[in-house]
Amino acid sequence: MNPQAKLIFMISLVLGTTITISSNHWVLAWTGLEINTLAILPLISKSHHPRAIEAATKYFLTQAAASALVLFSSMTNAWHTGQWDITQLTHPTSCLILTSAISMKLGLVPFHFWFPEVLQGSPLITGLILSTAMKLPPLTLLYMTSPSLNPTVLTTLAILSAALGGWMGLNQTQIRKIMAFSSISHLGWMAIILTYDPKLTLLNFYLYSMMTAAVFLTLNTIKVMKLTTLMTAWTKTPSLNAMLLLTLLSLAGLPPLTGFLPKWLIIQELTKQDMAPAATMIALLSLLSLFFYLRLAYCTTITLPPHTTNYMKQWRTNKPTNPMIAILTTLSITLLPIAPLIRFIF
Repeated sequence: MNPQAKLIFMISLVLGTTITISSNHWVLAWTGLEINTLAILPLISKSHHPRAIEAATKYFLTQAAASALVLFSSMTNAWHTGQWDITQLTHPTSCLILTSAISMKLGLVPFHFWFPEVLQGSPLITGLILSTAMKLPPLTLLYMTSPSLNPTVLTTLAILSAALGGWMGLNQTQIRKIMAFSSISHLGWMAIILTYDPKLTLLNFYLYSMMTAAVFLTLNTIKVMKLTTLMTAWTKTPSLNAMLLLTLLSLAGLPPLTGFLPKWLIIQELTKQDMAPAATMIALLSLLSLFFYLRLAYCTTITLPPHTTNYMKQWRTNKPTNPMIAILTTLSITLLPIAPLIRFIF
């Protein structure tokens, strides 16, 4: 892709996100979401592969439908209350339509079908943008309207997302699809706490984005897309693979690592809100996700010699590793000891 074109699309992404997260008026927020959608489409379809074109088409159709629903819910609210302010969303029907629209934008169950397909058709770096930066504007809208939203609906969506994200990721061999289902189950954790402690949702999102960025950048460096290719990657870059193992375990939420922090705080808050059954259920469902993270981790660190697998052998190029990987991996592994400070900020 032409560097100038890529620069324009990246600037448009930043602009769209900034407009949405800093707006008070629904139409301005909708404009930011539309700019975002249009800017990411060329980045999804830049390889001109039929699967990439299909992914871009699916992405466009779902996001357009979700944007239309956002406009419809805000217009319904304005019709009943005379308010266009985002924080003044009080009409129950509008709240329900908005929850559906944002769930569709984020990829929460039952509106998740587009997300694994789109991620599978995108390059790894575009997949990273779709999993992290593109989730920020819709999450911001949820954050601003959180007092008005229905907690029962959100808890139901959250538990379904954690369940399906874990279940459907179990039999995948494509790493991008596994990361898509991982994203869906993490969104479940963000949604369940939204009405009780919205700041925890944001904290979970930031930490999830950091860990996912570390995983995607590492996979992009070692040029791995499938589990079979991952199995023979250890011999090329052992240290990078060892770091990927720790980052994956952190993403799974295992105790001494950073990923345990949001899960711990969310379970604590849910228990305070007399929602112990929901907390128990979502904690048990995260064991499903743990299984496929462990599978990925096992494939990452397997030290068997390369088998006669039917894929092209890759050249061993000693390219310098992206320094961002080192920073993100360190943060993804070591932030748990400063949990009190993080909780103080959030």
